[in-house]
Amino acid sequence: MKRIIFLLTGLMAILLNACTNDIEMRYPPKYELPELPVVEGIHEGQNAPLYWSIYEYAYEQERAGVSGNDMDFTEAQWDEVIDWVATRLKPYGYDMVCTDGFIPMLAKDASGYMTHYGSMSLADLSAKCKARGLRLGVYDNPLWIHGSLDTKIEGTDRTFGQLVYDGSTQVQNPTAQDQWFTWVVSEKEGAREYIDGFFRHYKELGVDFIRMDFLSWYEDGRDRAMGTVGRGYGREAYARALAYIAQSAKKYGIFTSLVMPHLNNDAEVEARYGNMVRIVADTGNGGWQHTSAQEKGRSYTTWPNCMNQFDGFIYWSHIAGRDKVILDGDFLRLNRYTSDAERQTAVSLQLMAGGPVAVADLPSTIGDALPFYTNDELLQLRRDGFVGQPLSDKLGDGNSEIWHGSLTNGNHVVGLFNRSDQSQTVSVALSQLGISGEAKVRDLWRHADEGAASTLSATIPAHGCKIVLLSK
Repeated sequence: MKRIIFLLTGLMAILLNACTNDIEMRYPPKYELPELPVVEGIHEGQNAPLYWSIYEYAYEQERAGVSGNDMDFTEAQWDEVIDWVATRLKPYGYDMVCTDGFIPMLAKDASGYMTHYGSMSLADLSAKCKARGLRLGVYDNPLWIHGSLDTKIEGTDRTFGQLVYDGSTQVQNPTAQDQWFTWVVSEKEGAREYIDGFFRHYKELGVDFIRMDFLSWYEDGRDRAMGTVGRGYGREAYARALAYIAQSAKKYGIFTSLVMPHLNNDAEVEARYGNMVRIVADTGNGGWQHTSAQEKGRSYTTWPNCMNQFDGFIYWSHIAGRDKVILDGDFLRLNRYTSDAERQTAVSLQLMAGGPVAVADLPSTIGDALPFYTNDELLQLRRDGFVGQPLSDKLGDGNSEIWHGSLTNGNHVVGLFNRSDQSQTVSVALSQLGISGEAKVRDLWRHADEGAASTLSATIPAHGCKIVLLSK
């Protein structure tokens, strides 16, 4: 009987191992491109931002039926948020507030570039932030035209209108019409100068963070959820546009966040030209669905490649690291989670993966969740430029729930996660992480030393985690 049990156990182990090795990872396809220009130093010394976003407010307004033209965030509302961020979040490193979509983006001066977000002047908003020691980030895209098509492009004899599609350029979907946006065709004469003027405009406003969206719509005019949504200007035009963007952003010292990209060819273009890139579907309602549950273990070849943060960070972990592109898991709404364990996981995952923590909760909705954003021991990872890796980068492999990496002082950080709906014991030998012997263990959520160990083992609640600092 013992021999039969032993043989069955061995057979099960082989089958489980085979399943792990055979996990299908559906990465985007590869395309040939002409040689791409190099933008030196675009990633060096760049850490993921900590900031507040208006996303939750605007998203809920839209769900309540408020149309874009009628949606606004008043000066008084901005004053409340800026005071709250400066008082409650800035001491922990959150030094920026950022606009998003939904609310009208208006060009009200001769430059033709965006000057107002709803009723709020960006110049006034930037000044308000600066007065409280904060920065202003802006949601906009240097390939969108907001102003009059008759506006002259500075330094050229061209107009905005001469940058738009006129039938003379090859597109992916010739019979389609572009939805929502008026796009700049990057191969048009004057496109490079238009993009440079975009970044110069924001630099003069005191803005040094731009979040640019709907990039997949520009590249091939398609969206996995909505189908064909535009003409699609092609892979080469997309690569040229991002090269122009990177050159001007670097010139003016502006951090670029790339949103909704297909990430074709193993994110070749985005990883080369963007400081940060979205690797997951939109936050939406947030909560555990967004962090781990939505279409768990599935991947796709077009945006969004993964539908939850955890899968996105695992799937794209191989392109991240110090002085490489930053992976963005989109916004957090901690008021949408149902347990403290989930809140700990949501914040820990971002920081273990080297990503940003973007607070979308409002002062009126955050409740008692603020302390989860302000764990100073955990935020030290971001200050150090830490970027961890999963023990396995295969979706559905249990080892993908164990993350680890090194700080600049040689200490290690390990994250044990439990994505399941039941409490589980998670264990890992330090030797599996390339660490010899024993190390001192400190729990970064409990703020407690736990002695020395050569193996980490913990019973972790459903949807929970344990993050530890290891030192000799």
